[in-house]
Amino acid sequence: MADLSINAFKGAFISGARPNLYAVTIAELGSTLEFVCRGSQLPSSSMGMIDVPYMGRQLKVAGNRIFADWTITVLNDTNFAVRQAVEAWSSLINGHESNVGPVDINAYYRNATVQQLDQAGGILYTYEFKDIWPTEISEIELAFDSNDAIEEFTITFAVGSYWLSNGAA
Repeated sequence: MADLSINAFKGAFISGARPNLYAVTIAELGSTLEFVCRGSQLPSSSMGMIDVPYMGRQLKVAGNRIFADWTITVLNDTNFAVRQAVEAWSSLINGHESNVGPVDINAYYRNATVQQLDQAGGILYTYEFKDIWPTEISEIELAFDSNDAIEEFTITFAVGSYWLSNGAA
């Protein structure tokens, strides 16, 4: 019979990872990103599925992995430092006026890191995003009744290749 007591739980539970202890790094967006990145996620992926028909039935087998887009939320500073950097990156991919960009995708692919931290600031787990690029820079809401608030916006990145973690290769 399973021991469902609080003492058994306490003995098995080491400590919980905290969702507010993390660091996001994207070199091209500057060193302040780590401080003004208000929100992020640990990445998701899904496995494609191939249905193989056989005598009126479907055998389901694993297909290819699909890496979902990744979004971060940024607090906007008065220098617009991160926003300016991501707008320049986006313009490199496809110019606002010129409607042209580089022929070589390596000219705009970048890498990013999300680190889950412990309460002492040590690194518990690391995710490395390979070959990301911004697909959307959200609006910044402006309103006369937005007192005592800091502007924020989101950036959505396509994961061009893959991500790696401490536990996945």
